[in-house]
Amino acid sequence: MKISILGTGLQPFGRHDGVTPIEMGVVAAHAALDDAGLGWNDIQLAFAGSLEVLQPDTMIQHMGLTGIPFTTLYNGCATGGNLLLSAANAITAGAGDIAIAVGMDKHPRGAFSVGDTLESIGLGQWYGETGLALNPQYFAMKTKRYMHDYGISETCLDLTAVKAFENGSRTDHAWRRKAIPQDEIARSAMVCDPLRKFHFCSPSEGAAAVVLCRSDVARRYATRPVELRADVFRTRSYGSFETLSPSMPVKSAPSPSVQASRAAFEMAGIGPDEIQVAQVQDTEVGHEIMHLAECGFCKDGEQEGLIRDGETKIDGRIPVNTDGGLLANGEPIGASGLRQVHEVRRQLLGRGGRNQVPGNPRTGLTHVYGFPGVSCVTVLSV
Repeated sequence: MKISILGTGLQPFGRHDGVTPIEMGVVAAHAALDDAGLGWNDIQLAFAGSLEVLQPDTMIQHMGLTGIPFTTLYNGCATGGNLLLSAANAITAGAGDIAIAVGMDKHPRGAFSVGDTLESIGLGQWYGETGLALNPQYFAMKTKRYMHDYGISETCLDLTAVKAFENGSRTDHAWRRKAIPQDEIARSAMVCDPLRKFHFCSPSEGAAAVVLCRSDVARRYATRPVELRADVFRTRSYGSFETLSPSMPVKSAPSPSVQASRAAFEMAGIGPDEIQVAQVQDTEVGHEIMHLAECGFCKDGEQEGLIRDGETKIDGRIPVNTDGGLLANGEPIGASGLRQVHEVRRQLLGRGGRNQVPGNPRTGLTHVYGFPGVSCVTVLSV
């Protein structure tokens, strides 16, 4: 059964003092419903996800008590992708024809952390005591190793950030809307070598929602629905070097992003060279660089030339993170994957505004990656 996306909506990411995550989720849900031309009573299935909110499904008190099944889940930064997958799977299983996926979060300032104890994720306190439970330190080590192995320069890191803030400066709903020149990024404070202040995204607040339905009924509601051609979720294999890995096995294995992207391309029946616009996880610039290869857009090490030559810019061969990605928008974990879907759909429908990819793109990809080594990849087309 084919699945189509009818509408998307955002509570723009940033800081929203005095607004609860639930209220932001409601704003995003209503925006997606308005975009789809539907009302809450039309929704037959609902899925929501959040790190900070224990029961995001309680948003129905604001939407309407219609009795629909409303499922909650959390998969780190891959939550949004898995929300979409779960909604699509429920429709495919015959549980309903029209569903909504909503992600929301409201994070405090400062780096993401797993908290005071590591028992809930199966690691000893020694892991946190050595600093590895604070993500900038782990990300820096992984990026440093990748730079060493594949010849990636600090300039490549800086240019990735320059592109993100350039795109964000032209995105009306972005949080960071100021372009930052390369020399300012290169001189910014070192956080964890080699990653500097402007190489990281910031935890933020916001929500995103997507309305989807069976493709054979989509034309009743939308003149130009976007098809969800593939949605694949994977966890890490033994030997992959991922977040919260307590040791390094002798034999390496492909990352969950590699596995998810390969399976998604197989499901969609296309290859990476046919993707015309992409969103990839950029919690920090090293992530975006590594994920370009993991998603099949280049070989390891080729990112140096790809980024130097502007191939990931709006008018490049493979435009990446056209709305500024996480660097310009920040990351409310539960919502970030659905924001990616919102942006790629905008591009495929020609609604990208000042950041519209030229040439009428028809096929796009979204990719999310989160701890402790989970990834979700979608392929969308018109």
